[in-house]
Amino acid sequence: MPTTAISNIEDKKRLVRRLAGDGRGFAEQYGFRVTNNPSSLFQLLTLSVLLARRGDFRCAVAAAAALRDSGWDSAARLARSLHADRVRVLRGAGVRGDVDALADGLGDLARTVVERYRGDLRRLRGAAHHDPAVERTLLAGLPGVDGEAVALFLREAQALWREVAPVADRRALAAARRLGLGGSAADLAVLAGGGESERLAWLVGALARVDLEQRYAELT
Repeated sequence: MPTTAISNIEDKKRLVRRLAGDGRGFAEQYGFRVTNNPSSLFQLLTLSVLLARRGDFRCAVAAAAALRDSGWDSAARLARSLHADRVRVLRGAGVRGDVDALADGLGDLARTVVERYRGDLRRLRGAAHHDPAVERTLLAGLPGVDGEAVALFLREAQALWREVAPVADRRALAAARRLGLGGSAADLAVLAGGGESERLAWLVGALARVDLEQRYAELT
């Protein structure tokens, strides 16, 4: 049955508090730390690239965790990994499709981040002079990082890189519209408290999870 959209502003605020109440964004809900250090940021980018592929999001999360848990938790470490080992780990995590191409792409991504930014995406931010449009362009210029992966990465990173806020990916916006919370990232930012980019990241991450897991019934 269709979800009944909420129209009362106080009900909207209560739902926002419920969604953002645990103080974790999407990545942290699935065991990935969101901190402004090279390892964490690269793991978020890898997770975003995997989530942007078609298929079950749980498989993407499992693959990102498997790469991290294999010791490839930074761009430098993943760049040094062997193609055959990446293929083995990805297949072991349940990844289907052209795993060889994905393993190649992730290796290219890691090596490019090392070559351009010494393995540290904070240097990308610095090269962009904290300009959100330039940050998006530089991220999209990395191998395997399409527009959706950029949106997914910035959805999480806005808690740290406040200049990019407000960001909401298509899943979060689909949930927001269905629940009556608005149709844009700006609408969600108002409900999250204006300039509080961390709280907005928690909210949009929770909304994305609601849509991916189809958990609408428990919220209405």
